[in-house]
Amino acid sequence: MASVKEMRNRISAVKSTQKITKAMQMVAAAKLRRAQNAAQDSRPYAERMAAVIANLAAGVSGDGAPKLLVGTGASQRHLVVIATSDRGLAGGFNSSIVRAARARIDALLAEGKDVKIMTVGRKARDQLRRLHAQRLVETFEVGGNPSLAVAEEVSAKIQSMFAAGEIDVVTLFFSKFQSVVTQTPTAKQLIPAEVAAGSTPIDLKGASYEYEPDEETILAELLPRNITTQIFSAMLENQAGFFAAQMTAMDNATRNAGDMIASLTLQMNRARQAQITKELIEIISGAEAI
Repeated sequence: MASVKEMRNRISAVKSTQKITKAMQMVAAAKLRRAQNAAQDSRPYAERMAAVIANLAAGVSGDGAPKLLVGTGASQRHLVVIATSDRGLAGGFNSSIVRAARARIDALLAEGKDVKIMTVGRKARDQLRRLHAQRLVETFEVGGNPSLAVAEEVSAKIQSMFAAGEIDVVTLFFSKFQSVVTQTPTAKQLIPAEVAAGSTPIDLKGASYEYEPDEETILAELLPRNITTQIFSAMLENQAGFFAAQMTAMDNATRNAGDMIASLTLQMNRARQAQITKELIEIISGAEAI
């Protein structure tokens, strides 16, 4: 059994750790509100963009349709974009996103598809580098706060790869923020642009519109912006989910530290009592011997 001094030192170390986890919990809670508002504010814009594209796509067909909308006509070469945070200490937040992406990657490889991987966030890169290093084509870091500049950089890289004929299908993985305790790993197809799934066309109430310029020209302008918008929205969703997961994880760690302190204190008191009892017995035995 450890000595009383060793237990006292261990209790002091756990208390120091508890102070750190409590401070991290409070910081995450303070940042969560702003991140949550940013994620929720981005949703209407992204949803409206998808709805406008759905309306325009309904009147476009044939060879004039933009490639970003209809794709290349093949589905052999896939690019999987995985967005996580740069930091950890958030429970299984990052791992759940990577796990969902790995399941898709494994399924595509089993079908004989060519798969390339792009990561947005250090945690995705670190977790995938061990198994799929040869498939990583580009990595980006989110930084302290998601920025539109990073989203535009990611979008530009995706579009250049598509224009060069290197990929046919692009799928984005991220975590959709639901609540403080719920973040859902989500997959969203960027190329070809999803129109029917998850995009509700705007109700024109029977009106007929003529577009100036034509639908193809408008779509050719909107579709690249839509990719940037969806990536930026995913980064904001991740930010809110990360702080929520970190707050929960640090709260659990703080509680566990408190339980450990109580358990160690009890053990220390028992050891100290046993030591005192032993010394009393030795004193009494020595007195009787005299």
